[in-house]
Amino acid sequence: MIQFEVLTLFPEMFESFLKTSIIGRAVASGKVQVQIHNIRDYALDKHRTADDVPYGGGSGMVMKPEPMVRAIQAVATGTDGERVLLLSPQGRPFRQEVARELARFKRLILVCGRYEGVDERVREIAMDEEISIGDYVLTGGELAAMIIIDATARLVPGVLGDTYSPVEESFSEGLLEYPQYTRPREFMGRKVPAVLLSGDHQKVARWRRKRAIEQTFRKRRDLLDTAKLSEEECSWLARLRQKAGEFPESLKEIEDGEEP
Repeated sequence: MIQFEVLTLFPEMFESFLKTSIIGRAVASGKVQVQIHNIRDYALDKHRTADDVPYGGGSGMVMKPEPMVRAIQAVATGTDGERVLLLSPQGRPFRQEVARELARFKRLILVCGRYEGVDERVREIAMDEEISIGDYVLTGGELAAMIIIDATARLVPGVLGDTYSPVEESFSEGLLEYPQYTRPREFMGRKVPAVLLSGDHQKVARWRRKRAIEQTFRKRRDLLDTAKLSEEECSWLARLRQKAGEFPESLKEIEDGEEP
């Protein structure tokens, strides 16, 4: 079980998210716990002010340190197995390996920034780490918090139901996922690869692994630099590179069962 504590100015943004699909079922079953806290509840004035103009001038507003630090101190236990994270574009990039790392904690406190950012003293006093979900600008950290909850919670045993599902998904082993097919067997002239209909589990596993490497080579070559490949797979990848030359878009479709 993992517990998420989310600190935000807009708690209502999480209402539908926490009731829907896999996350909704995980929360309902108790495998995942999520508590939403309104940062304004920890403001010091009757107007519940959580932001102010920046010192030195400039546009926009900055989130005040008092309500944020008070909220974190009210929620944090200070015990082992807890991590306080600020969702920030300045943070460590969020990837699958980071999700696996975070899934080992018992409690994650996700602090959602807003406006032009947060007072720097919040980072200095109360944060363990900053996490970024990508190099782009969002209105606030709420969407980032949802992404981290979703990606991390699905790694908790029992959340997906199928214990093999998280292992076979894209990025789980440094590769993109292999192509997926379902009924009908033929659609608009395109057939399901014969190997998937063979009933031979070893052949299917081998086909899927090779197609995962091929997909990654086509779409995200950078991932292959750190992917864990066997000697046979490295040899197969080398043949893919030789066939494609310097231009991955020139790689022709490999027919089912055909080696490059």
